[in-house]
Amino acid sequence: MRGRPVLVTGLPRSGTSWAGKMLAAGGDLVYVNEPLNPQHPPGRCPGVLNARVTHRFQYICDDNAADWLPAFRDTLALRYRWLAELRANRSPYDLARLVRYGTAFTYSRLTGRRALLDDPFAVLSAGWFARRLGCRVIALVRDPVTFVASWQRLGWTVHFEELLDQPLLVRDHPEVLQLRPLVGSEDRIAKAAALWRVTRAILDRTQGILVTPYESLAADPLPAFRRLYDYADLPWTPSAERRITRACLAPSPTGRGRGFTWTGLSRTAYRPMNSPASLTTALRGLTPEEATRIRTLTRS
Repeated sequence: MRGRPVLVTGLPRSGTSWAGKMLAAGGDLVYVNEPLNPQHPPGRCPGVLNARVTHRFQYICDDNAADWLPAFRDTLALRYRWLAELRANRSPYDLARLVRYGTAFTYSRLTGRRALLDDPFAVLSAGWFARRLGCRVIALVRDPVTFVASWQRLGWTVHFEELLDQPLLVRDHPEVLQLRPLVGSEDRIAKAAALWRVTRAILDRTQGILVTPYESLAADPLPAFRRLYDYADLPWTPSAERRITRACLAPSPTGRGRGFTWTGLSRTAYRPMNSPASLTTALRGLTPEEATRIRTLTRS
């Protein structure tokens, strides 16, 4: 069981970046940000993942594993593909990112660290990562109302064509067909709620993964993260405890700077916060009627 790579996944805005950073706080994991994100950056970086991502929420299973298994084996073994990255991305930012990731991969491999993938776009393929790559998979799920509220505040929506256009996903998880009536809809609440409902149904029957409520981590982070450290076979050290305490129990932030922040050369949604206090503002922007509607839409 020792030495397995770790995948932290869940729908975007479910706390994957935060949880991934906290798991890496102990120093035994090297953090790899969203290799399956089709947007560049952080995705479309063949040095990190030498495979072509064609869809958001790319579905990977045994029937298309030939396209993905060699690439992810390299990523999880921390073998950086320098030449592939140089051929694809040559802007100053890309070159700086190449140096950062390339040296981090090499140093971490030589010092015996493991890879930690933080990738919301792997959520529908979580079982494959556990079964074929031996990952310890932690799938974060957020309360549906606070999940939809977060998407509403950011103005996000989902294009269900990207899911329905994956025949293997529809074959293995036919509940995805429930999304078809919402293709082209401008009802962002209904679409986010439907995405949450279908994804939760898939996760609930996926074997070999640990489904973890975001709210349980946020409410009492130290014991909750200690349990995740045990699951991922990571040592719980005084240094990890101090770092998690500073990151999760800091005074509540004031002013601007919420939402996305830059961490090194990777854009993530993580920022230090007072995680118990953050739960009290999670419904910000929703009316009581909208919250009730979301509960109704996701009840099944």
